[in-house]
Amino acid sequence: MKNKDANLKRVIVDFKKLTPEILSLLVEKYPDGYDDDQIISFKNANNEIVEAVEVTTKDTKYLVKVSTKLEMTMENYDEDDYEDFEDDDPDAVQDPDLEVDEEMMGEDDDD
Repeated sequence: MKNKDANLKRVIVDFKKLTPEILSLLVEKYPDGYDDDQIISFKNANNEIVEAVEVTTKDTKYLVKVSTKLEMTMENYDEDDYEDFEDDDPDAVQDPDLEVDEEMMGEDDDD
């Protein structure tokens, strides 16, 4: 039996290339975030281990690299933030402000 994913285009996506469409698919598939058992590990061309989560469209399987930026962006996702952008615009998804959140986390540690 032939695997239904066999003919899909495979694309590895780093956070800086994340589009509103892929972000939306991620949030839809992982509404409560992703767990360790949903992370796929593989070696890239430089023999480095890469961790990613998978989302699939009708013609493409995306492996989106796992990062703190990705987690924060998924947690704070609001589709209205992207209504002025094309679905495939990689400039639409902005880096979250990690410093502010790290400071907030540091304040919690003092309690």
